[in-house]
Amino acid sequence: MPRNTWKWTAAPVALAAVLAGTMPAAAEGLEDQMVIATTGGLMGNALAKYFYEPFGKARDVEVVPVAIEVPDQWARSEAMMRTGNIEFDIVTATGPDLVARTGMLEKIDCSRLPDVQKYGVSDACTEYGVVRTTGGMLINYNTDVFKDKAPKNWADFWDVKTFPGPRGLPDTGDRDWWVPVAALLADGVKPAELFPLDLDRAYKKLDEIRPHVAVWWKTGDQVQQIMRNKEVVMTMSYSGRALAVIKEGIPAAMSWDGAIRDTGYMAILKGAPDKNAAMAYLDFFYANVDSHVPFMRDVNYATGSKTVIELLKPEERNLFATSPENYEKLIKPDFAWIGAHRDELRQRWTAWLTR
Repeated sequence: MPRNTWKWTAAPVALAAVLAGTMPAAAEGLEDQMVIATTGGLMGNALAKYFYEPFGKARDVEVVPVAIEVPDQWARSEAMMRTGNIEFDIVTATGPDLVARTGMLEKIDCSRLPDVQKYGVSDACTEYGVVRTTGGMLINYNTDVFKDKAPKNWADFWDVKTFPGPRGLPDTGDRDWWVPVAALLADGVKPAELFPLDLDRAYKKLDEIRPHVAVWWKTGDQVQQIMRNKEVVMTMSYSGRALAVIKEGIPAAMSWDGAIRDTGYMAILKGAPDKNAAMAYLDFFYANVDSHVPFMRDVNYATGSKTVIELLKPEERNLFATSPENYEKLIKPDFAWIGAHRDELRQRWTAWLTR
């Protein structure tokens, strides 16, 4: 969809351009529209309800969400860069994207986002992105099968004698480093010593678990389904999908010990025509404190807010990645290393899985 079919008028921003270097984003004159590329479905609907619509009303900015999967978003953004017709203002990014795609993204001056600094976790604002949601790639296990002793970490996931039964692992997303990281943790590597990844050691350990992997799941829906159907007794899962299964009443639980941090960022595409509005939205996302808890409950992922997590009761708080107890257990990836070795990681994964 061409940009000009979304935009009714081009708002004058001369004053904003003059003040951009000195005023907080929230104080600048804003354009009349902003286009956000984001995933659709539950996440897109929840973002619209709790953030897009309130921001639009508060700042008199029309927010136009474009539902698009992340790989397609980047392909389309690359085409925009070639033609010079930039349509998106805010895009959805992963940690590796913030390293590998810096040439496509605007640098973010975190000092111009006072509410992100006030309400966000310590690293909520980075040079190229602001945290939207945070979860973890963790162990989701069947509590009926493991009534007396539950698996707690990746060493337990690999221990098929103590914890027998079929496993599930992802063949989607960032599996080319998620799964090797889990393998190294299972093999006794300390979190602080994971990077650079010893891929030979990781794949040697993966050879051990491979005969016990019943499902290489491809989608979030599938990882929920294999727990519902009891196709596996435990699986690596997105924390939000694991929580959804628990909420359904399925006999399941999740362990955050060694969970691999999985964060979605909001980034501004280089040359974004509505950059002032985009910056204002990033700050509004954190300032709109009352919306975070119901949003988190709807999507089953935490935001990057350090304050709203305390509004939850302990038993609910511990279901989310940013609870103090869970956050310190998360494995924080070295995205610079991952970005620099992306081709090697993908090739090694594909060669191993298809042999």
